[in-house]
Amino acid sequence: MQDQVTYDDISIVYATMGFRDRMISGILENIVFLELKRRGYNVYVGKLENSEIDFVAEKQGDKIYIQVAYKLENEETIEREFGNLLSINDQYPKYVVTMDEFWKDSIEGIKHLYVTDFLLRERY
Repeated sequence: MQDQVTYDDISIVYATMGFRDRMISGILENIVFLELKRRGYNVYVGKLENSEIDFVAEKQGDKIYIQVAYKLENEETIEREFGNLLSINDQYPKYVVTMDEFWKDSIEGIKHLYVTDFLLRERY
C-alpha cells in the first residue's frame, strides 16, 4: 500500500503517541490489512473514478473487496462505504468491516461484518 504507515503492533503506537479517538479508523484499517496479509492475500488499494476501495485482496485466483469504517453512524457514511462497493460490477465478495457490533444489515449483497467476526471468520 502506498502512502500508508503500517504498524505491526498497535500497542507501540499507543505507547509512543498516546491514544487519540481520530486514530481509531486508521488502526482498524491496519488490523484488517495485517489479517489479510497473515492469511496470504496480496493486498492493494483499489481506485474508482473519484473514490477508492480500502482493500482489494487477491489469493489463488479469488478476490475480495473491503471497506473499513469505525462506525456506520449516519446515512452519509453508509452511502460512502457501501456505495463504493456497489459501483463494482463483478461477483466477487464485498464487505464493510466496522466496530458496529449490532448493525447486521447487508445492502444489495454487500455484507457488513463486525471487526471481531471478520477476524474470526474462517473464509471470506
